[in-house]
Amino acid sequence: MNIPKGFIPVMLTPFTPEMAVNVPCLRQLTEFYLDNGAVGLFANCLSSEMYELSSAERLLVIDTVVKQAAGRVPVVATGTLGGSIEEMAEFSKQVYALGVDAVIILNNQFVSAEESDAEFLARVHAWLALTPGIPFGIYECPVPYKRLISLPVLEDLLATGRLCYHKDTSLSLTDVQAKINAGKGHVFGLYDAYIEHATASLQAGSMGLSCIQGNFFPDLIVELCRAPEQGNHIQKFMCKHMQLMHDVYPISAKYVLANMGFPIGLETRRLVGELTPEIRSKLDKLIEERKNLLD
Repeated sequence: MNIPKGFIPVMLTPFTPEMAVNVPCLRQLTEFYLDNGAVGLFANCLSSEMYELSSAERLLVIDTVVKQAAGRVPVVATGTLGGSIEEMAEFSKQVYALGVDAVIILNNQFVSAEESDAEFLARVHAWLALTPGIPFGIYECPVPYKRLISLPVLEDLLATGRLCYHKDTSLSLTDVQAKINAGKGHVFGLYDAYIEHATASLQAGSMGLSCIQGNFFPDLIVELCRAPEQGNHIQKFMCKHMQLMHDVYPISAKYVLANMGFPIGLETRRLVGELTPEIRSKLDKLIEERKNLLD
């Protein structure tokens, strides 16, 4: 996998009013990310509502994104969403056959929260044996529970020569720096999800950002990745509004995109609460503040 430096969005999934995957809008959304400077795409992730999609819909989403991207940037997508190791391996092979550059595994799908790193590694190596030759990445997905990748686990998997991508959600700059150091000498990129230390993470050597704020203002996250030493104002803006952006997400992101001119509906299958008039008003003010940010 080519490991690009910059912003890799955790893609949204647009739906029709009847709650079907809106394939034409998804094609447009893929172009929207690319037009704004994304260097890669993460399809079928938590922001994509992967847990609310059927297996067939997950494959449809991934296939749509891969075909629309048409090799212009690498595409990664989740391939392990529960079931036995054999079932996850089979679905991962289906995902890889669509043309993704790497299959993403969710570490919280291999073991329970109480099980050890040794048990986790044993099951991942079993998955690796069933998916020969497939490059993979790890996403520390916070749902259904958050399990972080320890440094010994990362080093073990880097030694396979197949781990190329890691979306870090540790919220710890110390952990991020340790993982970056471990990855030196490997074809490997760490993409940070935490906006509060984004500039420091980029300056420490992370390959880029993969944060939900990019689903509101992708151009700003691209700019931050390109010039982190000049991006403190962008980081401060994102941190100031971080809680608002998490409220009723991903509806909030779709609302902002729609009100800035992108033709996406507000439909979501996730149970995230109501987009109240109060939240709408705050998001309207957020849009106005963003318009003035670079003036």
